[in-house]
Amino acid sequence: MLNISSNVSLDDNEITFEAIRAQGSGGQKVNKTSAAIHLRFDIAASSLPDFYKEKLLSLKDKRITKEGIIIIKSQQHRSQEQNRDEALERLTELIKSVNVIQKKRIATKPTKGSVNRRLKSKKKHAGKKRLREKVDTE
Repeated sequence: MLNISSNVSLDDNEITFEAIRAQGSGGQKVNKTSAAIHLRFDIAASSLPDFYKEKLLSLKDKRITKEGIIIIKSQQHRSQEQNRDEALERLTELIKSVNVIQKKRIATKPTKGSVNRRLKSKKKHAGKKRLREKVDTE
């Protein structure tokens, strides 16, 4: 069982793991062992509450396919078990992230002082540029 929160958990058979060879350099061990992990999680077929499913499917995340399958690749560690644990952690964080409600931003106007400072610095900069102009000798 993978616990997401106090009342939401996932069964182990909903998550599939595939061992693959890690990419990149790393010597002889990388070429002959399958230490990297591909984690696959089908959102629609899962036992998650509908709220989580809707939010996850609406996310614009490259790890979520058009079919609604989350694919997480973990290859940081040298052992398959550590990569498996890291992939599960990343899945948990992704699912938890949809439960966080963002505060709506309230648009504010700049203060009069900040507007005056900005305009003053613009005039100063324009004055510098004006002094660099070519002088008419006529």
